[in-house]
Formats: sequence, structure tokens, C-alpha cells
Amino acid sequence: MRADAQRNYDHIVEVASDAFAEHGVLTSLDDIACRAGVGPGTLYRHFPTRDSLIATALGDSVDRLDTLAAGLKASEAPGEALHEWMLALAMHLRTYDNLPESIAEAFRRDDSPLRNSCFPLTDTTSVLVARAKAAGELRDDVDPRDVFALVSSVAWAAQRRGGTDADLKRMLSLATTGIR
Repeated sequence: MRADAQRNYDHIVEVASDAFAEHGVLTSLDDIACRAGVGPGTLYRHFPTRDSLIATALGDSVDRLDTLAAGLKASEAPGEALHEWMLALAMHLRTYDNLPESIAEAFRRDDSPLRNSCFPLTDTTSVLVARAKAAGELRDDVDPRDVFALVSSVAWAAQRRGGTDADLKRMLSLATTGIR
């Protein structure tokens, strides 16, 4: 990529991240282009869909989760590791307003870049659920997809209530008591 194109790309991602944090993932892409000082065509050349821009804007957060996942997968306490993962995942899903809905919609489309960016998250959830089951700390009938959906739902509910991190932790604890 040419240096000026890379600068535009990086600036669009930075502006988009700020706009998503301020207004949620449904903010106007044309407004993001305007704020970034580029035309809509430039934005769409780099990011042909909203999902591709969201996935890129979430890159640093996903990288932090990947780092956390590595340690949790090696944890000697699988139940605690799963709980810590669910909390970190819920916090990630609250990064931007309407993100849980966007991810749920992305999972309905095979070609969604946002869906594809979530695979490391769903894979980690699967590994940690399997480890917690093997340790007898989780019901045998718990499906990792249900855990991911449950955490997404709690993150969505906490967003809608305008709750604090403490509220999210409390709600997640209430919601996950039944799977232990």
C-alpha cells in the first residue's frame, strides 16, 4: 500500500473508532469519511462494508483478548478461567453501543468480516467451556455457542440499562449461575 493510502487507512480507523465510541456502530459511514477528511469512495475502497470497518476498529481489543486467552487456556483453575473470560468478553462486547446486535447479525452471514474476526473469541470460549466441563465445574449440557450468546445478551442488557462495570459483573454472575 502506498504511504498516503496507508495514512488514510490508519486515520479512517482512528476516526471510526472514536465515532463508534461516541455514537455506536450504527453511526453514519459518510460522517466518518467526512471527519477523517476523505471522500466516501476512499472509505469504501478500504472498507467495503460497515462490518469490515467495525472489525478493523476492534482489532486492538481483540488482540488484548487473544493475549488474555493464552493465559486462561493454560490456567490450573478452569472454572475461574472461564468466568474471567466471560467477563472480559462481555466488557469487549460493550466497547461500542449496538456492537452485540451487530455481531449477532454478522453471524448470520458467512462472508462477514466482523463474524470472521470473532472466530478467535468463539474458539477460546469453546476451549474454556470444554476445560470447565472436564473439571466438573460446568454442566455437561452447556454448549459454547450458548455461552457466547449468553455473554452477548448480558453485555447488550447492561448497555441498554446504562450500567456500570459493577452492574455488568453482577448481571453476568446472575446469568451464569445456572450453567455451573
